[in-house]
Amino acid sequence: MFQNNTFKDKVAVVTGGRSGIGYQIAKDLLIMGAKVVICSRKEEPLLKAKNELSAFGEVEATPCDIRDEEAIGKLVEFIKSKFERLDILVNNAGGQFPTLAEYTNNKGWNAVINNNLNGTFYMTRDMANHFFLPQKEGVIVNIIADIHRGFPGMVHTGAARAGVENMTKTLALEWSHANIRINSVAPGTIESSGLSTYPQQIQDMFAEGRKDNPLQRFGTTEDVSNAVCFLASPLASYITGISLYVDGAQHLSGDKMGLVNILKSFM
Repeated sequence: MFQNNTFKDKVAVVTGGRSGIGYQIAKDLLIMGAKVVICSRKEEPLLKAKNELSAFGEVEATPCDIRDEEAIGKLVEFIKSKFERLDILVNNAGGQFPTLAEYTNNKGWNAVINNNLNGTFYMTRDMANHFFLPQKEGVIVNIIADIHRGFPGMVHTGAARAGVENMTKTLALEWSHANIRINSVAPGTIESSGLSTYPQQIQDMFAEGRKDNPLQRFGTTEDVSNAVCFLASPLASYITGISLYVDGAQHLSGDKMGLVNILKSFM
């Protein structure tokens, strides 16, 4: 379905592109001909990822904190200086931590909302204003999460990702006049570097959960990247405002309380 020239002459930005899902998306876009800018907060691992990804195509890297409007402004100028245009934005950067709602303090809540919701909006708005709206063309793909039946154990990111999903629908309508398509991809449990950031008990819970998935496996970064690349490509030229779940039907089945029960066992 995809060809090596699917994204020929296209310029893409992938936030959180130094590892995990973002790294795979950047790699696949490069393989299919795009010029890619990856960004994240930490410069050293970002440059390491750039060096690795350069084997697949033309890639640039620059630090950017998506919560910081000044940093986003510098990213805009960086893109203009290198490529003069932008065609694809993949809002992949984000972060969260396991928590029970009653123990979530303001600092933790605001940190996740600011990163996952506000940062995604800032990036989307500013890239649209500087590139997509003047060009009257552009594609945005937002990475959200399995929020279909709530997100017990991570109330902060559930709320943030739901906000991004609604933003996706809203902007699909508001910006349709400018030929800007915007969709979301909602990964289930994905075998990636992100899983290693959780405590061992939670990693064990995830491992045990494989058998509860209708497809009897977890997803891969390639599974998510394939969905992102499809929605970013001309193959999806009549698709906008949707959320595509990449989760083996996890959002339709199973007990959502596993993480909560693990967290309660720590109390």
